[in-house]
Amino acid sequence: MKKIGVFICHCGINIAGTVDVKRVAEVLVQYPGVIHSVEYKYMCSDPGQQMVRDAIKEKGLEGVVVAACSPTLHELTFRRACLGEGLNPYQCEMANIREHCSWVHTDEEKATQKAIKIIQTIVEKVKGNESLVPIGVPITRRALVVGGGISGMQAALDIANSGYEVILVEKDPSIGGHMAQLSETFPTLDCSQCILTPKMVETGQHSQIKLLTYSEIDDVSGHVGNFTVKIRRKSAYVDWTNCNGCGLCQEKCPVKIDSEFDRGLGKRKAIYIPFPQAVPNKPVIDKALCQYFLAGKCRVCEKICPVQAVNFEQQDTIVEEKVGAIVVATGYDLYAKDKLGEYGAGKIKDVIDGLQFERLLSASGPTGGEVRRPSDGKVPKEVVFVQCVGSRDPDNALPYCSKICCMYTVKHAMLYKHRVHEGQPYIFYIDIRSGGKGYEEFVERGVKEDGILYLRGKVSKIFAEGDKVIVWGADTLTNKKIEIAADLVVLAQGMIPNPGVQELAKKLRISVDANGFLNEAHPKLRPVETMTLGVYLAGAAQAPKDIPEAVAQASGAASKVVSLFSTEELHHEPIVAGVNEDLCCGCAICVPVCPYGARELDAEKKIVKVTEVLCEGCGACTAACPTGAAQQKNLADKQVFAMTETGAK
Repeated sequence: MKKIGVFICHCGINIAGTVDVKRVAEVLVQYPGVIHSVEYKYMCSDPGQQMVRDAIKEKGLEGVVVAACSPTLHELTFRRACLGEGLNPYQCEMANIREHCSWVHTDEEKATQKAIKIIQTIVEKVKGNESLVPIGVPITRRALVVGGGISGMQAALDIANSGYEVILVEKDPSIGGHMAQLSETFPTLDCSQCILTPKMVETGQHSQIKLLTYSEIDDVSGHVGNFTVKIRRKSAYVDWTNCNGCGLCQEKCPVKIDSEFDRGLGKRKAIYIPFPQAVPNKPVIDKALCQYFLAGKCRVCEKICPVQAVNFEQQDTIVEEKVGAIVVATGYDLYAKDKLGEYGAGKIKDVIDGLQFERLLSASGPTGGEVRRPSDGKVPKEVVFVQCVGSRDPDNALPYCSKICCMYTVKHAMLYKHRVHEGQPYIFYIDIRSGGKGYEEFVERGVKEDGILYLRGKVSKIFAEGDKVIVWGADTLTNKKIEIAADLVVLAQGMIPNPGVQELAKKLRISVDANGFLNEAHPKLRPVETMTLGVYLAGAAQAPKDIPEAVAQASGAASKVVSLFSTEELHHEPIVAGVNEDLCCGCAICVPVCPYGARELDAEKKIVKVTEVLCEGCGACTAACPTGAAQQKNLADKQVFAMTETGAK
């Protein structure tokens, strides 16, 4: 029988305030297999760890149980301490007597008895533990970044500047994302394009970045360090290698349609470059609106192209790339106006969203930076800004706060006042959330210097009446109903995940939360990682974020990738579910059950085989296997039975 040592932590009063730790230590030393049992106030401290190391050396311990807090916090700490004294780290286990015992009980006697039982079950587990060795995996030192907005570009540049090749995939014809649509940014009122365009140019010209715009992820297979990614390069119907970006094709194209980049306020052609600073600055043909594809006529762009770059026969192509890590930076969209019946359901021309207002403010926008009503082009003298549109409304729309709306709304109101000096901006708000460096001062500046009138209350209805937009609301501070005959209404709609992100999440085998945003592995300790090793998150793909936070998270994700690439090989946790070939009947029930794609049926042997580096030890296959062939290392059936029998005594 193994010689096992038990080390019980007081955790200050977190455990000792409810559990009689001295009595626990006295009882455990009498348990079969336990030859050493001690308690200490802070076992995770240096003296506490030294107690573990000394006991291993002096008493020849072959197994260690640390009874303390969650293994998420300190399992690695104690396993390293054991390894330092030559004990295999997988012979060390933690018994959680804080979250699972002391924190959920008030009766000291019952909590003490429960703590004893918990520790005894873990002792039984350690008795059956094998000495495991981490699984070594070679690494492909290339990264994939999905999404070419500000966070995607920042992640790509950080990785590339560290000397590693990056493949940057963007579904639109140009990188830049929503930041390219902005006029100025809060709280400094920097010109968005002035700070973004250099990033775009650097990304497009970087020798270590392979830029694939107008492309989407088709399939992802493999595992951390060795992913195989199939990327669909959509047909632009223009040979970008020949195209010199002269713009003659756009000039001569007879088809005019609403521009997505200008949010429907401006026009573009059927062959187009999204915006002047686009990277790459090459056109694409919109097949759904091109007269040649619709009616077999026109082809003007092909005829006048001086370098014969237009190619109507061009097809989608699949590019296959090998990468070692993936950063997902797919960004956000806005909650749809057509879901807001009380606000006109998107049918009132002079009720616009925040990004549309950004295009009106932008010097490169449809009005050259002049604020004008979409309906008649007149300068609006009274503008109502409505916050929390769709946000913080669990009954009808989005339950969460979109975080940036308070700040960009005051920015909009300030910039409107700078353009239309005699104009009056109103802001309907629930409360103001301005958590960031210089944010509160920015809000105060808008009120004191620009005369923004804040009205605390919700808007109940917006409707058109003549050439005015009538806004019905309430001021909860004065307890009065308010009616404003506005010239323009700007809605601060909630942020939602980019369309298609859930489908991408399935391909990457990562999870999404209740609101559709991508899930991090741990909100505090692993905020840029996912539960799939080698896949990281950046920017608003994970949750609503402003630009500084998105950039910071992108650099955090990039640092994780660079850290991964800095080692000769990757080491994966060996606590995986293998296959006992003598027991496996080849039924393959476990194959579709595995959420990580780690198991497949060997067609020749009729036996399931496991790609151990993909296995995350979730145990789904073990539960599904009818013969007991799928056994998880260090949590085999015999160990589980021993643990449950001990707990039931």
